[in-house]
Amino acid sequence: MAFLFILEVIVIVVLAFVLAVMIGDRCIRSKGYRGPVSDHFDGVRFHSIKGDQPRPAPVLKEERGGFWKTIAWMLRRDRNHWEWRASAFKEKPRERVMGGEVVATFVGHATLLIQTEGVNILTDPIWSLRASPFSFAGPKRHAEPGIPFDALPPIDVILLSHNHYDHMDLETLARLAAKFQPKIIVPLGNAAYLASKHISGAKDFEWWQSETLGENLKITAVPSQHFSARALSDRNKTLWCGYVIETMHGNIYFAGDTAYGPFVQKIHERYPKFRLAFLPIGAYLPQWFMRPVHASPDEAFRMHHDLACERTIGIHFGTFRLADDGQDLPPARIKELIETETPRPDFTTLNAGESVIVK
Repeated sequence: MAFLFILEVIVIVVLAFVLAVMIGDRCIRSKGYRGPVSDHFDGVRFHSIKGDQPRPAPVLKEERGGFWKTIAWMLRRDRNHWEWRASAFKEKPRERVMGGEVVATFVGHATLLIQTEGVNILTDPIWSLRASPFSFAGPKRHAEPGIPFDALPPIDVILLSHNHYDHMDLETLARLAAKFQPKIIVPLGNAAYLASKHISGAKDFEWWQSETLGENLKITAVPSQHFSARALSDRNKTLWCGYVIETMHGNIYFAGDTAYGPFVQKIHERYPKFRLAFLPIGAYLPQWFMRPVHASPDEAFRMHHDLACERTIGIHFGTFRLADDGQDLPPARIKELIETETPRPDFTTLNAGESVIVK
């Protein structure tokens, strides 16, 4: 009898867990996008651009993962040193930056305040303590936001690269929408999701779709190599992208979250060079697992050259511990790569709160 009682308890616990997962999944998942089939959409799910462009340092067959290798890695993983970092914030940003001057302030992770042509743009904003659907669990900040939320200037436009929690943070978006009523540009399928969460002002963009803002600025969604998901059941049901900010003084590229892939050449064909670029350099180890979706510092360095970037700032590192690379490993590797070339490429990183000015 005792055995049957224990068995019943186990069954009830398992069923309760499965039911909780199903209910939770239903509450947080995206319904996805419905539209015409394309070269990167099969009618239900999106995929990255296919092509035979060689990728740098291919993963050897013996280095590739599998189910059991992935499980073993997750049980034994060593994510190196991380610590809490205070912001380098010193003074409130200017309310507007006019003309061709660009002021870009690193808030942390993939969040940047980009000011130019009288327009204030935020990318993938997250001021929350955790990048997670839960306030009590999930990746926690290791760096203070580079600009206090209350010190932000008026925000005109928000660019969201995809729907992962470290890039599309609902709490932050709700605060920004309430305070500034900005235009929110998102990849296909995400506008309806934000509206369902009572966040207004979002507009879906397909790859290569553009919109002009004011007289001197145009924003275009461009391809990237990544994936999307808010829950277990909605993987790749919404699109992901990067953005090009076109101005008469030169173009700016925000890559969002991406691996290196054939899209790089396609962007270069349309935009021969960039005045300023923001490329991801973190969450890349182990490479046998992360390479399909996250660029390493070496791959970002190659993107800098392939896209003819005059000046590049590394992003997507040092804030949330998402992979096995340590907090300082990505910028340290960038410094090593710069030392190998003459003249030295203009590729650097910023601490949260620091700015770069391009005149």
